[in-house]
Amino acid sequence: MGRIYKGILATLLGLIWLGSAGAQIDLKFGVYTSDKPTSVVKKLRPILNQIQNRLQTQMGEPVRIRMQIANSYAKGIEDLVSGKVDFARLGPASYVGVKKRFPAIRLLALESNKGKKRFNGVIVAHRNAPIHSVDDLKGKSFAFGDLRSTIGRYLSQQYLYQAGLRASDLKSYEYLGRHDRVGWAVANGAFDAGALKQGTYTKLVRQGAPLKVLATFENVTKPWVAKAGLSPALFSALRQSLLSLGKERFLPGEETDFTFVSQAMDNNHQFFSENSAR
Repeated sequence: MGRIYKGILATLLGLIWLGSAGAQIDLKFGVYTSDKPTSVVKKLRPILNQIQNRLQTQMGEPVRIRMQIANSYAKGIEDLVSGKVDFARLGPASYVGVKKRFPAIRLLALESNKGKKRFNGVIVAHRNAPIHSVDDLKGKSFAFGDLRSTIGRYLSQQYLYQAGLRASDLKSYEYLGRHDRVGWAVANGAFDAGALKQGTYTKLVRQGAPLKVLATFENVTKPWVAKAGLSPALFSALRQSLLSLGKERFLPGEETDFTFVSQAMDNNHQFFSENSAR
């Protein structure tokens, strides 16, 4: 009986060891399609692989990060708020909005743009159009991005308002969602002008899109954020893993980095108001 007991005990201990050795931390990373899904994957998957390796070292356990791509800004935000993803890449305006409603969501880091926390948005027109500045946009059609887009809506509409234009001064306007859709809509003549990321503009011009820049304005780089309830140990290790990739990839972020975006959101009604001062 002693030998049988020892044999059973050895088997149980072996199973426990195998279970421990096979333990794995599974994380879901959320992102929404501000550009084509294939472009998003091509850009972010290599970075996630690096984070996965760094996080594995930090936690001392195998780590797998799966990417979950939402087909809209709203769905991407909902995935984070509901806990369907553990951490996510948001636009600044999306982060400001969700942070106000769900303060427990925490900022991990900001993406780096050559060591800086700012990058540019642009307002563009067709290269051959007789439009040379935003002053020429009165009575013209305009393509905005997503209703929740920082560049595609809030900052571009603030820029137009500060230049003396309101929604009622435009012939028409629509929200087209992704930045690349805005760029091609202007390039194809469906709209006289539009707002998109400078990086997307540069990419489209390389692809042959006949576009020119009318105006440039600054935006804060994209925040990477953790869902509410992510364990303190995992949050700390994830943040450290991001920042360990260097200042060319990620930078520490503060809530004050988003102040001007928050102000643009709060004042967005001015662009649509007939009674606001020019």
